[in-house]
Amino acid sequence: MKSASFIASVFGVGYIPFASGTFGSVAALLPAFGLMHVGGVWLLGAGAVAVSILGIWVCDIHVRATGRHDPSECVIDEVAGQWLACLAAPLTLPGYILAFIAFRLFDILKPWPASAAERAPGGLGVMLDDLVAGLMAAIVVAAIHAVHLV
Repeated sequence: MKSASFIASVFGVGYIPFASGTFGSVAALLPAFGLMHVGGVWLLGAGAVAVSILGIWVCDIHVRATGRHDPSECVIDEVAGQWLACLAAPLTLPGYILAFIAFRLFDILKPWPASAAERAPGGLGVMLDDLVAGLMAAIVVAAIHAVHLV
């Protein structure tokens, strides 16, 4: 497996034969919690930006190599999107469960503008819909947290 594909698949997680996106999101939770614990929203936000930039690059290489628009094995987009959702979550188990559920729902259902974002070409298209879904999830998580439900 080439390096770009290995990174795009989050070290092979994307090759799990079922629910690879869900497993990619699960794989993102512990590092998100650690980054948030160590450096707060600034470190997790910087991590999300860095993973997004890396993801666009490696997914673009993988898309060109496979000829497929949004290969299911590319789950680095789930990591970036999940980290955006976690930015708004309190540093608690219920907060991170809420961020996970909200992100997975927006990622699977792809309401507009996430559905429009996935039409971008190459690695940008792979990443952008999940980034939009992550931002939408973050808004929901922040709203729920603001009314003290988590």
